[in-house]
Amino acid sequence: MQVYLATYGCQANERDSETILGMLEQMGYRETKKEEEADLILLNTCSIREKAEQKVFSYLGTLKQYKQDKPGLVIGLCGCMAQETDMIKLIRRRAPQVDLVLGTHKLHRLPEMIRNVQGGLGFQWDQEETGEIVEALPAIRPYPFKALVNITYGCNNFCTYCIVPYVRGRERSRRLEDILSESRQRVAEGAVELMYLGQNVNAYGKTLKDESADNKGKEASFANLLYRAQEIKELERIRYMTSHPRDFGEDLIRAIADCPKVSRHIHLPVQSGSSRILRQMNRGYSREEYLALVERIRRQVPEAVFTTDIIVGFPGETDEDLQDTITLLDQVGFDSAFTFMYSPRQGTPAAKLAEQIPLREKKARLQAVMAAQAGNSLRLHQELLGQTLHVLAESWDNGVLSGRADGNQLIHFPGEASGVGAFHQVKVKEAQTWTLKGETHGQE
Repeated sequence: MQVYLATYGCQANERDSETILGMLEQMGYRETKKEEEADLILLNTCSIREKAEQKVFSYLGTLKQYKQDKPGLVIGLCGCMAQETDMIKLIRRRAPQVDLVLGTHKLHRLPEMIRNVQGGLGFQWDQEETGEIVEALPAIRPYPFKALVNITYGCNNFCTYCIVPYVRGRERSRRLEDILSESRQRVAEGAVELMYLGQNVNAYGKTLKDESADNKGKEASFANLLYRAQEIKELERIRYMTSHPRDFGEDLIRAIADCPKVSRHIHLPVQSGSSRILRQMNRGYSREEYLALVERIRRQVPEAVFTTDIIVGFPGETDEDLQDTITLLDQVGFDSAFTFMYSPRQGTPAAKLAEQIPLREKKARLQAVMAAQAGNSLRLHQELLGQTLHVLAESWDNGVLSGRADGNQLIHFPGEASGVGAFHQVKVKEAQTWTLKGETHGQE
């Protein structure tokens, strides 16, 4: 039996897809990259933006013919989109070829639901929210040298534009020892880099009650997790995604400074440079507080490399607000920024706000922000010329290795395919806006 799995969206979805493939392997499935060969087609979806959902429904439309040609084919929808209110009715009306819909809270039920469909029990669905965290699920990782490790699920922030708390549920943390156990296991399997994942990794530990301390009597916090992970032998680099500015405390800054294995790349979404818009977004900090945080981090971690997320065209955003965002880009000096046009999401407070910005204006503002950031990225990359970076090679193509430096900069350099998965010392020889080119000083 073969499965075709399409994954949309963020690294949290990528990690869920690893678990999906692990469970399916135990059922006897193997992955195929061709839909026409599949006995099972699954879509692990994202609902952050409406456009992503439109793509999913468009793709589901193309699967009708596959279902007609192969009546035994099972089609399933998983992920954030599957957790949305009224999605079951919508799927039944617009895509009746779908056999199962599984939300974000009970991924472990997928094998059971597939067997029910195959056993003739009809359409299967489960959107029930639960605070339970099921441990020790199998996983198939695409890279032996790096691994994604969940530390929290869900979100409690309720930014007015964001649907995540509604589809991923309330925030909940894994036990510290469970995280460390998985981390050690991944390193034993060959991972030299771990990426800790959460909607807000800085809030890790807040929802733990009786298990709020580890076996050394220390508080279960993200800072403590970094200190403990730092002790894992053979682990060379620790990354994390994503940090919320509101919860970036002094203990975390000290941990990053104290732990050389922790990446100096800090992804710190600001969303807007305007304090007025930040209040409307319910971000929990002002422009001034964000800039003060960046300054505190740089005092203790002077080599820190910042990246961010920016939303343009939020309801009521003025030209002055936009200019505040552009000047903040210059003031912080982000290495890169993920920039998006505001997309109204049904069920979020911001979708009901007046003064929605026309699409044409949002596109113009997006271009202005992207142009400003491009200049900053090129300048910062030019400052790296002649420097030697610690790079984990992640891929190889026709004599060229590509990898990420400690500050997450993408760099290409000559090398052999055998260099993938190893760290290299790479001297920067050419600076481009989004990438670097270099020459290696040898594999470590």
